[in-house]
Amino acid sequence: MENFLSKRVSVPADVLINEIAGESVLLNLDGGRYFGLDDVGTDMWKALTTSRSIEQALAQLTALYDAEASVLKTDLESLVNRLAQHGLVKLDNS
Repeated sequence: MENFLSKRVSVPADVLINEIAGESVLLNLDGGRYFGLDDVGTDMWKALTTSRSIEQALAQLTALYDAEASVLKTDLESLVNRLAQHGLVKLDNS
């Protein structure tokens, strides 16, 4: 994905999120698709949806978790791609 880290994640208006006990369920009302996130996925979601770019979200997660940045980047990219495929996020140029 070209300039992946410079992209900004936005949430379409037809997507709802419900967080319970640190885990989240995302629902795309338009397509009826849902997606569950564990506590780490929920932290990634929060970082992605409150940051100006995926790179900034990665920096937040690197500070939060004791993991190598390259591992977090791979996991974050995988999550973003799956969410985008399900219509739960859009990628915009920041």
